[in-house]
Formats: sequence, structure tokens, C-alpha cells
Amino acid sequence: MSTDDTLLTGANHALLLIDHQYLQLLAVRSHSNDTIVNNTVMLAKGAKIFGVPTLFSTAFAERQELIKEIQAVHPEQKPIDRTGLNAWDDERVRNWVKATGKKKLVMAGLWTEVCLTMPVLSAIAAGYEVYIVTDASGGGSVEGHERAVQRMIQVGARPLTVASYVSELQRDWGRTETADDVAKLFAELGGGFGQGLRWEWQLLGLKEGTR
Repeated sequence: MSTDDTLLTGANHALLLIDHQYLQLLAVRSHSNDTIVNNTVMLAKGAKIFGVPTLFSTAFAERQELIKEIQAVHPEQKPIDRTGLNAWDDERVRNWVKATGKKKLVMAGLWTEVCLTMPVLSAIAAGYEVYIVTDASGGGSVEGHERAVQRMIQVGARPLTVASYVSELQRDWGRTETADDVAKLFAELGGGFGQGLRWEWQLLGLKEGTR
């Protein structure tokens, strides 16, 4: 697959995860806390399988840590900690993005209507093609989340979900170098499809045991 593909590939974008922290999570009302954590971990792990450059950013980390399950995906990385609401205003974040050389950015964050919306709008204004992972983001209310998503879409952001993101990167189950890891990721965190995979694997194991 070429790096100028209209679809996302492991080689043509970078991932920014913004402010997935405990106090932020406690105020989310658009999704359950479990859903946000599960989907964000799946997003980060999926990106890691395909070697996607990934940045963690936090706000006031001395008051609220990055959610441990998310940090554990890249335990060596110290998030860029900020005081500002707009991560794109931070020169360190912009420099990190520039250093990746990617013009496509995938973003998710808490809260959708504040700490995700602002950098998405700023990155689009700076000429980047931005995708927002709506089910790894959450707002203080359903309306707040939905209005923010609408606002970002109106200026060109492209919405997608975690499952569609990982599937788009894999694209072909014949890509054996990543297929097993992606299947295991779906089995671990992929909801109904993951349950189906676990059932299938259990059934196959039972059949093999009868031979």
C-alpha cells in the first residue's frame, strides 16, 4: 500500500491522545467510563501494532495522572504536560507533529468539547488532515460531545470509531505480519466481535481436542 493512499495506513499518519486523565474521565457523561478506557487502550494498542507515532498529552498532571491502562501501552513515554486548554498552542506538541513528517493526524481526547475540539480546529487551520475518534473521546454531556463533533466535522474533521480505525489499518487479513496481533486485540477489547472471536477459538480448541 502506498503512503499517499486515501485511507489511513500505518505509515501515513500520527496519533495524538489528549488528556485521558482521571479527573477528566470522572466528568464524562456522553459515554461510560469503561467504554472510554477500553476504546482508548484499543486505539493506542492498534496504532502500536502498525508502528504509528503516538503522543500522549496531559494538563496539570500533578493533579491527575494519565489513565494507567493507557500509559501502559507506551510506558517509556512521558506525556507532554500543559497548562493551556489547546494542546496545539504548545510548541512542544507542534514540534512533535512536525518531526513525524505526517500530514494526516488522528486525535482523541477528553473532553470532546474543549481539549479535543481546540487542537483539531487549530491543526486543520494549519493545513493538516484530521481524523477524530469519537468513541475514544467523551464530553461532559451527550449534547456537549455531539455539538463538538458536529463543529469539527463542519470545518473538515473526519469522524471514525476505534473499530473502523484498526480495521482500516489492517485492511486485509492476508497481511500476516499484523493479522494475529489485530485479531488478538479485537478478541481482548473489540466488544461483540471480540466475543465472537473468543467463542470461535474456544470451539476450534474443543474440536481439536476431540481428534
